Amino acid sequence: MITYGTLALIVAIGLLGPILTLLPTRFAPPVVIGEIVAGVIFGRTGTRTIVATQPTLAFLADIGFALLMFIVAINLPIHDRRLRSACVRGARATAVAIGLAAAVSPLIATVSGLHRPAVIAVLVASSSAAIVLPIVGTRNHDESLLVTIVWVSFADIATVLAVPFVLSTGGFGRALLGSLLVVAGAVAFGLLIHRLLGIRPVEELRHLSHHRGWAFDLRLSLLVLFTLAWIAERFDTSALLAGFAAGVMVSFLGEPRRVADQLIGLGEGFFVPLFFVVLGARIDLRALVHSREDLVLFAALAAGTSLVPLAVAAIVRLPVTSGLLAAAEMGVPSAVASLGLESGALRPGQAAAIVGAAALSLAVTSFGAIRLGIQPGVRREPGAEE
Repeated sequence: MITYGTLALIVAIGLLGPILTLLPTRFAPPVVIGEIVAGVIFGRTGTRTIVATQPTLAFLADIGFALLMFIVAINLPIHDRRLRSACVRGARATAVAIGLAAAVSPLIATVSGLHRPAVIAVLVASSSAAIVLPIVGTRNHDESLLVTIVWVSFADIATVLAVPFVLSTGGFGRALLGSLLVVAGAVAFGLLIHRLLGIRPVEELRHLSHHRGWAFDLRLSLLVLFTLAWIAERFDTSALLAGFAAGVMVSFLGEPRRVADQLIGLGEGFFVPLFFVVLGARIDLRALVHSREDLVLFAALAAGTSLVPLAVAAIVRLPVTSGLLAAAEMGVPSAVASLGLESGALRPGQAAAIVGAAALSLAVTSFGAIRLGIQPGVRREPGAEE
């Protein structure tokens, strides 16, 4: 049974993430690494104080998962006009990355024992806009960095959308129907909210809410998010897609930005750290180190997620730093590990290998940021002046 003491412990050990960023800037790990490490220490690998399979805790982690994907989507630079000129090269880089990932995935599947080439291809091709965009921003950059931002964003979108299908346990057709219903629901909510925002009584209600602290917009956004997640759940589709679709909807609407900030605060303040702590608690590092195949999977994924972006950068004639930045991964590997463990599609050691390889990818990205003269420990809002 989950208690307030359990929640207090999770919040307390989740602070390890921000605390680790106080290390010297060049060596400071991203916040999520500290949160996962804390979960590993107090979870299945360490003291077993946190039981990640406890139903209520698992449900709270699922909410954090949905909010994480919302944050990923809200960070996509949908309205940045400067990026449109870089779309062709960015799309080409994404296509090359997917092609190379598809080419190397059967080999990794053969040597590692994870006989799911499609899952491996998604992991190798993915990138993380939620990691890269806050680091580099989107203004005052040369063309190559703008192309990199588009590449990372496109790869993030493509692989996020692919995860429910490559890990589908309820049948491809059912997963496809659920995904289409979630997307259709997001579009319908977006059109409805866009119309409501122009109605005078609604504007008056929102104005009163802003001054009296009713959080009307936040409640409405949570209604959309949870409704989409419910649809996804009914059709055996991940809440990943619900959170992502809701985030894209809010990003397209462009307002109220306050709602996005509130949801991000709600997520990053509690639910997302809880998700990463619980993910770490689910991981069994003992299983990883005692399995030759899982260690090979870890090494192969670490190599693939680092070398494939570098090869893509060379093929599309981008600087080496672009490949280093695009190596960033976290959302998709976390989704694959979490969903794989929950459904039984992955062994604990395989999930640990996937998350470990993602952690190494963040070190590669940090090195790329340093080469560009950017401090990787400093978050930049997308669009912020340098």
